[in-house]
Amino acid sequence: MSRVVTEAHLVDGIAEALQFISHYHPADFITALSAAYESEESESARHAMRQILVNSRMAAIGKRPICQDTGSVNVFIEVGVQARTDWTRSLQEMVDEAARRAYAFEANPLRASIVADPLGARRNTRDNTPAMIQTELVAGDAVSVTVSAKGGGSENKTKFAVLNPSDSVADWVVETVSKLGAGWCPPGVIGLGVGGSVDKAMAMAKKVLNEPLDMAQLRARGAETAEEKLRLELYERINALGIGAQGLGGQTTVLDVKVASFPTHAASLPVALIPNCAATRHLHFTLSGEAPVFTPPDLSLWPDLGLGEAGGRRVDLDTLDQATLDGLEPGETLLLSGRLYTGRDAAHRRMVEMIDRGEDLPVDLKGRAIYYVGPVDAVGSEVIGPAGPTTSTRMDKFTPKLLAASGLKLMIGKAERGPQAIEAIREHGAAYLIAVGGAAYLVSKAIRSARPVAFEDLGMEAIYEIEVEDMPVTVAVDTQGRSVHLSGPARWRRDVPILA
Repeated sequence: MSRVVTEAHLVDGIAEALQFISHYHPADFITALSAAYESEESESARHAMRQILVNSRMAAIGKRPICQDTGSVNVFIEVGVQARTDWTRSLQEMVDEAARRAYAFEANPLRASIVADPLGARRNTRDNTPAMIQTELVAGDAVSVTVSAKGGGSENKTKFAVLNPSDSVADWVVETVSKLGAGWCPPGVIGLGVGGSVDKAMAMAKKVLNEPLDMAQLRARGAETAEEKLRLELYERINALGIGAQGLGGQTTVLDVKVASFPTHAASLPVALIPNCAATRHLHFTLSGEAPVFTPPDLSLWPDLGLGEAGGRRVDLDTLDQATLDGLEPGETLLLSGRLYTGRDAAHRRMVEMIDRGEDLPVDLKGRAIYYVGPVDAVGSEVIGPAGPTTSTRMDKFTPKLLAASGLKLMIGKAERGPQAIEAIREHGAAYLIAVGGAAYLVSKAIRSARPVAFEDLGMEAIYEIEVEDMPVTVAVDTQGRSVHLSGPARWRRDVPILA
């Protein structure tokens, strides 16, 4: 007879798993990314992947978050119908307790990103609850748990369609990925749920992202099922798009494509697509009457790439002039030093509202730089916690008015900018730079001081004044409006034959 699975087993296991995945990439992800790095020919993409790998190793050693977006908590629980439990609380209550404990862990606090009242005030819950849970009763006498932390940048790129039964799933996926941009932080993984119903397809796409990455083995042995055939075709065709790491242009955009399918209505072909970013984080464990034990990956798994030292032109943020800005070239690597401000969606919204009311902004942005970031809280001697960029396209609608009213000259984030923002950048002689998404701990090491200066009630979305030294960035849009997110992928795009 199986032993009893207690509430403590479940809560402790999930809490420890959330801490574990905050600083350890899955071993299969590191293996796949290392192989992609070795074979990559695009210098820009290779530079980005190097930062991601260095950051991952630093996070593993320092036991600090891989990414500043420590994710929404996603937990998949399969309860064996013969499992012996003594639970008195709901699964939601127990999982939320685990999340609350994990995200407030003193030695490694994680960023609270969940907001309540999504149609209204959007108040941060401050503890990253509630968690997102999928539950299933299955055969057996154990409780199977998969824990993942899903970043908002990749989650926001989720797509769904109900195709005609005669339509090509592969064509729809390739066309969809080609329009996703880089906000999901490639290189990563694409999860597909095909069939079932609307909700079933979405659930399958989310769950399948947690399966082992085995594309190298699949390519070596060949497809044996329709799902595997689709995976191989999509792996080749998506990488042929030339999007590359961080959208800079390169040979590898996806490390793997995972597919789950389910019977569906004869008139329907539901397809859900969910990307997972370069901060892929998940862990599986089974409870059968004792607490789980998690073994850290061996550090020899990571390639030793030093501390991520980057070459590039040094730019003093405190003496920016138009000649310096006009000399920036798309794709060029810079090392920034000096003072800049942070600001994300909520701060931008407030600043634009102040502009509309004719009020002075709380900080003087004239000739300055703003970094789109919501950092993790600092611990110990840290100046700031992991502080990687957020997706810049969310700020596009605020950009024209802010540039015109404030004299802001540099914006730093991740992913591409839309036509509206690019035109404003060109018009005002500004520039847009990108830091590497998925290298948050590495980026934070370039920050020498940080202090909140406005909107402190917004928590991680408050405006900070920070001092940086040799912060590595890439020029994405220059003062003429030329974008590396257009020129890079165009250079590396290639045609591939469609598998028969």
